[in-house]
Amino acid sequence: MGSSIYGVSSSHISLFLFFSFLSLSTAALPQNPSGKSSPSGQINSNSVLVALLDSHYTELAELVEKALLLQTLEEAVGKHNITIFAPRNEALERQLDPEFKRFLLEPGNLKSLQSLLMFHIIPKRVGSHQWPDPKTGPVKHNTLCNDHIRLTSQSTGKKTVDSAELVRPDDVIRPDGVIHGIQQLLIPRSVIEDFNRRRNLRSITAVLPEGAPEVDPRTHRLKNPAPIPVGAPPVLPIYDAMAPGPSLAPAPAPGPGGPRHHFDGESQVKDFIQTLLHYGGYNEMADILVNLTSLATEMGRLVSEGYVITVLAPNDEAMAKLTTDQLSEPGAPEQIIYYHIIPEYQTEESMYNAVRRFGKVKYDTLRLPHKVVAQEADGSVKFGHGEGSAYLFDPDIYTDGRISVQGIDGVLFPEEETQTVKKPAAVKVASKPRRGKLLEVGCWMLGSLGGGSGFRWCQ
Repeated sequence: MGSSIYGVSSSHISLFLFFSFLSLSTAALPQNPSGKSSPSGQINSNSVLVALLDSHYTELAELVEKALLLQTLEEAVGKHNITIFAPRNEALERQLDPEFKRFLLEPGNLKSLQSLLMFHIIPKRVGSHQWPDPKTGPVKHNTLCNDHIRLTSQSTGKKTVDSAELVRPDDVIRPDGVIHGIQQLLIPRSVIEDFNRRRNLRSITAVLPEGAPEVDPRTHRLKNPAPIPVGAPPVLPIYDAMAPGPSLAPAPAPGPGGPRHHFDGESQVKDFIQTLLHYGGYNEMADILVNLTSLATEMGRLVSEGYVITVLAPNDEAMAKLTTDQLSEPGAPEQIIYYHIIPEYQTEESMYNAVRRFGKVKYDTLRLPHKVVAQEADGSVKFGHGEGSAYLFDPDIYTDGRISVQGIDGVLFPEEETQTVKKPAAVKVASKPRRGKLLEVGCWMLGSLGGGSGFRWCQ
């Protein structure tokens, strides 16, 4: 037994001190009966967000993490209770349109994914007993994406959230919120409009595979031109539609559009040049296109005829490194810009996916026959080779489905084709043996001095 002090054992004293310290520590902790997160942004373990991530709504929880919404939802829970309408996993796995799901998961559509998910959350607590009465009609509630949803009840007892049926009311209840299970996904009108707009742009730029047309090599025209429907892509390659180079003749002045001009290319080119000026840092590129050359007019004509282009635009810092010798030769500015124009419609995402999948990718340019090489480097797209390379610096400055402008941090030049002249290898030619040459000369001298005796001696 332990020693006693004034009749009380030391073990009793230790227990008393322990419970006294525990009670003081509990009283010193801040009280948070509502279960909300603290102002510092830390989430309570009993929070509805933690319950969502650990619940059977795994597809929704995964989308929340991919949309980078955890911090936004933490701030919302720190201010007020929330109500989450969680679709079933089957609604996100099997019942969702694959094309629409692919659209949501594309990196460029992060805002649409965030709007879609926040459309399922309202910044107040609404339990299943708080649904409106069937006689009062639907009740609107604002969501976290600044849109509203309608809660309705029917006389049969069926409860709905917009067009989705409530299948698991009060599925998860926490002090700072509640989760209701719903039958299907809720899609706001803004996300549907974004999806339809992207789908229309894809249909415009899509080219159906057809047989190669027969082109007369003398005139570069079709031998038997077929009627071309309105809005169809051009049949001839873009190189046949280009104006002659500056060494032959200047580009033609803009004239009235013909029957093939279904697109307003001049307005689109003017729009992307104004975008360059407003974006900042690409004034030199815009000046070359408009003032120093007539390339803006030619690009407008090509777009009007149905062609699509991607412009790799060097920024002002890169253009300032060009020397006078590089710009003084006739046609040099045009040739430099031609090497920065790809006769395809490419975005930052499409080029990055291509270089990630295939390594090095060679894109055709308007400066025949040179191609620009692209490869993946440091998580971005790198064009060119060696010291003359340039990185994709400002992606998707302008994209309208026909013209794509990608900002780069350097001016590209085609690789010089150095023809190595092979010198013939030096062959050692063995001299023929000349046996007895000295003896022959000596005999000739003796013969000339001593008559025939020397000749007989040599024989």
